[in-house]
Amino acid sequence: MRRTANLSALRYRMIAFLAVLGPGFITANVDNDPGGILTYSLAGAKFGYLLLWTLIPTTIALIVVQEMAARMGAVTGKGLSDLIREEFGLRATFFTMAILSLADFGNIASEFAGLASGMAILHVSKFIAVPIGAALVWIVVVRGRYKPVERLLILFSLIYFTYPISAFLAKPDWKLALHDTLVPQWSNDPAYLVAIVGLIGTTITPWMQFYLQASIVEKGVDQRHYALSRWDVILGCIVTDVIAFFIVVACAATIHKSGHGDVNDVGEAALALRPFAGQFASLLFAVGLINASLLSAAILPLATAYNICEGLGFESGIEKRFSEAPLFYWLYTLLIVCGAGFVLAPGLPLLKVILFSQVLNGILLPFVLFYMLVLINRKRIMQEFTNNVWQNAIAWSTAVVMIALTAGMIWTTIRG
Repeated sequence: MRRTANLSALRYRMIAFLAVLGPGFITANVDNDPGGILTYSLAGAKFGYLLLWTLIPTTIALIVVQEMAARMGAVTGKGLSDLIREEFGLRATFFTMAILSLADFGNIASEFAGLASGMAILHVSKFIAVPIGAALVWIVVVRGRYKPVERLLILFSLIYFTYPISAFLAKPDWKLALHDTLVPQWSNDPAYLVAIVGLIGTTITPWMQFYLQASIVEKGVDQRHYALSRWDVILGCIVTDVIAFFIVVACAATIHKSGHGDVNDVGEAALALRPFAGQFASLLFAVGLINASLLSAAILPLATAYNICEGLGFESGIEKRFSEAPLFYWLYTLLIVCGAGFVLAPGLPLLKVILFSQVLNGILLPFVLFYMLVLINRKRIMQEFTNNVWQNAIAWSTAVVMIALTAGMIWTTIRG
């Protein structure tokens, strides 16, 4: 009898968890977008396994920051831009929106650049792949509803597991990889510091906090469901950095080992696997890239549209129809059209745009964390759900470390 009751309780918890699964898992996995894949590929190609140690503290920081955003959404029922506007005023909100929108546009362009690179491996022209991809994500999001779209995004997130298979086929030095994961390594090379800022910036991005909190609110997660929703966030953060680990390992075992430390295009990382790990590994890497491009091309414009509409007080959300939230959908449409059009323009330095957007994310992160930390520690807003000492310590440390790393990066670049 007791066993039956325990099974029933377990089944109930599983059903309840599946009901709240989505926002945290999707948000964290979209973080492995083409810009992220390129950053991880460059880290492995240029420095081998040396930068793997950064993934452990980054994962801890990512869990804490993402959990804060989800908790604020569940407790207040409001998005992050909404709270910033209410608590800090329209001027601070406008400044935040303007800077984040600039970084987000670079990210959106990088998603379509990644799609073009991935499809080029399959011998499909970017002038065919990018317009079709842009139309596809627009139709799915604008014509769909929240629950079906969310299920489709979760399914796309599972395709990221092509990267671990690619890494195993590359036959890496697992002993060295484990050592460099657990034992921090340092280098005086200025590019090493830039790579660290880029790795953190592409893993804990400012847009993630706005999108996660908005999607928590739109899904209807409240204080009653939050305990299970927290596991959704934690699971997503762990999975996304495990995938990042395998991307670095795959490129370290192939490109770095061959002595060719530079990757000029995200598609080159997939092609570089072919001589060492075989056609299948290269194809899996390319499939993962195409999947990441489509998934993030759907989410990044959404995050920006949420950010702007919430900040200005306009209706937003994919559960609403076009007529109910026209500014939200027009912004989404404009971002997709401009991002795709930017990639199709000839002679543009796409690699520099992608890398710049990732480093800019790292520079902007402390400002977003400042707003989040002030908001989540106000009892008037969060009641008994404010941060504890450890959460504050990790989040503030993340902001301070990013400021120090960015200052060091600028200083070494100027001196160099």
